Amino acid sequence: MLKEERQRRILDLLASEGRVVASDLEAVLGVSGYTVRRDLDELAGERRLLRVHGGALSRSTVAPTYAERAEQALPGKLATARAAATLLEPGQVGIIDGGSTALALVEEIPPGHTGTFITHSPPVAAALGRRPGLEVIVIGGTLDPRAMVAVGAQALAGYARISADILFLGVWSLHAGHGISGGYHEESEVRRAMLERADRTVGLASRQKLGTVAPFAVAPATALTHIATDARADVTAPFEELGITVLR
Repeated sequence: MLKEERQRRILDLLASEGRVVASDLEAVLGVSGYTVRRDLDELAGERRLLRVHGGALSRSTVAPTYAERAEQALPGKLATARAAATLLEPGQVGIIDGGSTALALVEEIPPGHTGTFITHSPPVAAALGRRPGLEVIVIGGTLDPRAMVAVGAQALAGYARISADILFLGVWSLHAGHGISGGYHEESEVRRAMLERADRTVGLASRQKLGTVAPFAVAPATALTHIATDARADVTAPFEELGITVLR
């Protein structure tokens, strides 16, 4: 098998299973351990997977900038937002994270819905402010333009004073074994604080985000009570085995 074929097979296995084990790949590909390790190292160098001891994990494919993410995988984000909106109840106190899926969720809030929404995302706050009947509380801090959210000590302190019914958490990467992770350090710190402030937590995770890992750990997957997604049942099965309710 040619190198290009081997590496494509490795990436296909990652896409379907979320991880590969080096010793298993020797038998699957019919090559030596040295060849497997070299292929994994090359793919890691090209940022096509995340190298870990004994194998590799799927690396997040989320675009690095806010503008690029706004245009990425739109059908999946819209389906995810519709699924998450099924948990909206009148009079709730809800936290909405930043990101394009969170913005899509705001558009799914039913007309005439009442309640209080808290966010540290200026774009989400502006979208909520256009909806009559909602009380909107904005958490301040230092704006991170890569994510268009407030970060830093002020944002952390703001969430420390909140007790909400439900949190709609933006997800960069979600893996059953390696948990929730993100692409930006300070944004991930704020998300870690948010996870402690609500009775229920819904991860907004379209198909491309499941089974992948990003650089900054946020929390175990079990920090989520629900996952809203457009992914197939075989993709979400590992999360359901953890006791997480999947909304489609």
